[in-house]
Amino acid sequence: MINTRLLGLYITICILAFVISKITIAILCYRRWKRKQLVIQDSFSDGKLVLFRSPKIKSLKSSIFLKKTMKLTSKDRIGAGGYGTVYRLTINETSSFAVKKLRRETNEHDRGFERELESMGDIKHRNIVNLYGYYTAPNYNLLIYELMPNGSLDALLHGMSLTSKVKPLTFQIYNYCLHWLYDVGRTMDNILDWDARYKIAIGAARGIAYLHHDCIPHIIHRDIKSSNILLDENMEARVSDFGLATLMEKDRTHVSTLVAGTFGYLAPEYFDTGRATTKGDVYSFGVVLLELLTGRRPSDEAFIEEGTKLVTWVKTVVQDNKEEYYLDNRLECCSMDDINQAFVVALMCLETDPSKRPNMLQVLNLLEKIKPDHLLSS
Repeated sequence: MINTRLLGLYITICILAFVISKITIAILCYRRWKRKQLVIQDSFSDGKLVLFRSPKIKSLKSSIFLKKTMKLTSKDRIGAGGYGTVYRLTINETSSFAVKKLRRETNEHDRGFERELESMGDIKHRNIVNLYGYYTAPNYNLLIYELMPNGSLDALLHGMSLTSKVKPLTFQIYNYCLHWLYDVGRTMDNILDWDARYKIAIGAARGIAYLHHDCIPHIIHRDIKSSNILLDENMEARVSDFGLATLMEKDRTHVSTLVAGTFGYLAPEYFDTGRATTKGDVYSFGVVLLELLTGRRPSDEAFIEEGTKLVTWVKTVVQDNKEEYYLDNRLECCSMDDINQAFVVALMCLETDPSKRPNMLQVLNLLEKIKPDHLLSS
């Protein structure tokens, strides 16, 4: 009798496994078919242009797009990073894009590279920069992104900052004298107050949490930093460059592919294992939180000269019970209770042991609890 029951259970499990596998295959086939329906693809003499269908580009002719792209010059450059140079592409008065040019070391066709890009184009979230398409050529690739009018958090937070000139040991003196170092007539438009920084932290956390927990398969960003957090017209944070570290390794287009990430933001365990993880992303986000609170770059010259880094310096300040010295003096008229709670969240993200760090959903939840009323009004 028992054997009969076990046999029945075994058969049931096999049938369920078969049905689930068939459903999974059907879903994958449907997604692949749907993706093909959402792509505008044109081949040219020296490459191929692929645009993902969206309201932003529905009336855009690929020939005009490519013609404008080929005319980009250094005057159109709006940024540069480890993965390539970014240009502003203006089609007309109402249509502008950000085009990232990636170098290639091989001219072999890589369909796997294109599939990765098409998967990235599928990802839609209010806190993630949209990928609208790509262009492949023998010597380079172009990625076509949504243009963020307010640039990066790095540029806005540090663009006019003098903190890189100030040594960590004298940072407290700098903080008290900051208003003398800035022009009296400097407008508040260039200063991020606490509400703005909090909103950016929440938006970035939502975007990263979506990549980690809602995407299938889950996505590890691998290069979270303030220059990869862009700001739209409403100062909403948008996470950019997700998946590029993986793409660069697969395409072998850059000499620094052995290190996926940026020094100062990398989790300590990465140097031992060389393995990117979601907890590594959490650590990097913790560094970004410290940037928002201190106004300091992890790569400040002062830290290099002192043989330290932002995370180490902040932890030392805490151990010496001098927490008031870490705060960016531009954060005026803000609630120290809010600041301290955010600081605690940052330190949780920066735990040396990755198993002690929260995941990004937990980080988001902790941040949202700091100012729940603010979230309702935003």
